[in-house]
Amino acid sequence: MKIVLLDIDTLGKIDLSILEKFGKLEKYNTTCREDTLQRVKGAEIIITNKVVIDRDVMQKCDNLKLICIAATGMNNVDLDFAKEKGVEVKNVAGYSTASVTQATFTLLLSLMGSSAYYDAYVKSGRWSKSPIFTHLGREFFEIKDKTWGIIGLGNIGKSVAGIATAFGAKVAYYSTSGINRSGDYKRMNLDDLLNTSDIISIHAPLNEKIDNLIGKKELSMMKKGAIILNMGRGGIVNEDDLAYSIDNFGILAGLDVSKIEPIRADNPLLHVKNIDNIIFSPHIAWASKEARKTLVDMIARNIENFLKKG
Repeated sequence: MKIVLLDIDTLGKIDLSILEKFGKLEKYNTTCREDTLQRVKGAEIIITNKVVIDRDVMQKCDNLKLICIAATGMNNVDLDFAKEKGVEVKNVAGYSTASVTQATFTLLLSLMGSSAYYDAYVKSGRWSKSPIFTHLGREFFEIKDKTWGIIGLGNIGKSVAGIATAFGAKVAYYSTSGINRSGDYKRMNLDDLLNTSDIISIHAPLNEKIDNLIGKKELSMMKKGAIILNMGRGGIVNEDDLAYSIDNFGILAGLDVSKIEPIRADNPLLHVKNIDNIIFSPHIAWASKEARKTLVDMIARNIENFLKKG
């Protein structure tokens, strides 16, 4: 059986030997559109994270039986044509809840604690020369008694809510689907959530309903000094408006995602005047070592279950 993994670099350094028991595993670091068809020809199983498998590709893959997506989102595969062609498509879900939750607090605590400033202060040698034992050059704040608004109360949102509560925050949420319900936390409309929250974290997939959900109008409703954390998708928050709000409304931001990835050099968020009020990570919240191992194990389970069905 020929199995092709098209973008191994997106998984980092991780043991893939569990996949080799199913057949001959061909691995490619990255795959551009022009190379996709040539690489998957003859494959019975394709494993892809972000490489697009569309109608044109599937039409020319007579042996293809299964597409494994190494992610939760399935927008890189033409699902309708796969069904028409009889190709099964399997994704993975729930593997990164702990990882994204932890990354949310990493960004938040870095902002609230002015971690970069104090680290630089000590490493520069200035503390060594101080006449007193401490240095309070920049304010930092507690989570306790802050109002934390969560946009998207799925598994990750609930995980964040639980830890925020343990820190002593008062948690409320906005349901992006209109479906989510929780008796543990107060449900609010978006405007009220923005008006009242000291911290807002986004844990929602991008769809038509929430594309550009947070723009200049919404950002202007937020408290001065409030923090917004986007751990979902870049398109949920308008990047031009967020850059303006950081410089003009006193908003702080922690971002793991951008609308176009990798982030472009001319992205306005890289050029804000108040650069200390924004912190980035390069779409790594999902990718702790443990989460990536779980992801690979889930792909293997998907293949195994598919083969058992015969």
